Amino acid sequence: MRIALFGYGKMGKMIEGIALERGHEIVAKIEVDTKEINFSNMDVAIDFSMPSSAFSNITKCLEHNVPVISGTTGWLDKYDDAIKICNEHKGAFIYASNFSLGVNLFFELNEYLAKMMGNLNQYNVSMEEIHHTQKLDAPSGTAITLTEGIIANSAYEDWKLDEADPNTISIVSKRIGNVPGTHTVDYSNDVDSIAITHTAHNRKGFALGAVIASEWIVGKTGVFTMRDVLNLG
Repeated sequence: MRIALFGYGKMGKMIEGIALERGHEIVAKIEVDTKEINFSNMDVAIDFSMPSSAFSNITKCLEHNVPVISGTTGWLDKYDDAIKICNEHKGAFIYASNFSLGVNLFFELNEYLAKMMGNLNQYNVSMEEIHHTQKLDAPSGTAITLTEGIIANSAYEDWKLDEADPNTISIVSKRIGNVPGTHTVDYSNDVDSIAITHTAHNRKGFALGAVIASEWIVGKTGVFTMRDVLNLG
């Protein structure tokens, strides 16, 4: 499979290594200042670029009938536009806040726990996410996805960074050293606490998931998620 990398930072380089190990070819490494792009030799594009570039990258790929896997966060105000463009061009597109296979199983566990806790109003839910100091956005896209899973299955209405009230989930974001990513969802009251945690030991899981998603999407049409890739129903 011929893969184009949009964004060639640490994640792009890690994706490249895994893709080559799995027998794929990297046909382009595209950064912000890349002017000439040959879309005709791409089977799939993987976008881990900057928030300011992501939507443009996704649009161009879809307009040239190149399936897109995007893990860039911070551009989701235009996500509905990306879906519209994908459908107009009968393209294929997957966005995920986190491509780690373990994290996507954690998303499912989080929603299941939220459903069980939904009628137990004596518990207050909060969240903590810890990442390396080079991560620019806060809270993480993964933390936002987790809160959305709770909101969809409970009486909570919104989330806020470092703030809480009875209808709002508080997210605490910490930036420490080289931490790849740790997310904890905590249900607490004055009697006890229930917590679930996902801890990434390195960034390889994110890159592997993106490559697996790119292998899965080739030949398909539509807008998908990692639930589709992992056949989680």
